[in-house]
Amino acid sequence: MDHSHNGHSEHSGESHGSLGSYATGFILSVILTVAAFGLVMNGVLTGENALLAIAGLALVQIVVHLVFFLHMNTSSAQRWNVTAFAFTVLTAVIVVGGTLWVMHNVSMNMMSR
Repeated sequence: MDHSHNGHSEHSGESHGSLGSYATGFILSVILTVAAFGLVMNGVLTGENALLAIAGLALVQIVVHLVFFLHMNTSSAQRWNVTAFAFTVLTAVIVVGGTLWVMHNVSMNMMSR
């Protein structure tokens, strides 16, 4: 007996989160946000150390969002999603890095005149 709609399986390789998974992701996201806010507001870290700590917390939060909300993992069903995401990140790094490099060179060449 086929319980699928229009001949397609309901999940077709996609992973769907449970309420517990979403709750865990939400709680971790709130903790990471409060931690970054607390670092700045309480003056625990200042300057470059604060910037590095916030960047680290932001990277951890990106991973939390990818795993708990977008359900990205290393399973074979997610291989194309992970590949597309990796290509997007690589493209963004090239664009941002190239822009910063060009702006730095323009700044250096303008200062020498």
